[in-house]
Amino acid sequence: MITTANPLSYRDRAVLRAVAAGRCEISDDTGGALVVDGRFLSDQFTGPRLTAAGLIAAGSHHGPARLTASGAALLEAA
Repeated sequence: MITTANPLSYRDRAVLRAVAAGRCEISDDTGGALVVDGRFLSDQFTGPRLTAAGLIAAGSHHGPARLTASGAALLEAA
């Protein structure tokens, strides 16, 4: 969970920027892992963690990832 006690890391911000740029998909085949530019994100925990924190979402369990309003606000503030 992302909180003020556990702020966004550099990697989190980079992933959120990639999602905002339309470069990410969520793969249901692998438990919600993120695919960036056609390749799986090497940190398999980042995608599900950011999704559970309500910062990224997908229209379905497989497809393009998108920032939530909270994710966009945190990225803008970072």
